[in-house]
Amino acid sequence: MMTTDCFALMGWMGWLMPLAVLLLLGLGISALVKYLLTSRHPQEDRS
Repeated sequence: MMTTDCFALMGWMGWLMPLAVLLLLGLGISALVKYLLTSRHPQEDRS
């Protein structure tokens, strides 16, 4: 209830900001997963 009232008051910014936070969070997690998956292989294998 309180969040919907906040979204209604803020208008389109109320929907844009949580979506932007989720997008950044998803990008951060995917970058971390990619780093972990690629760091397991030694550099010699990628010659």
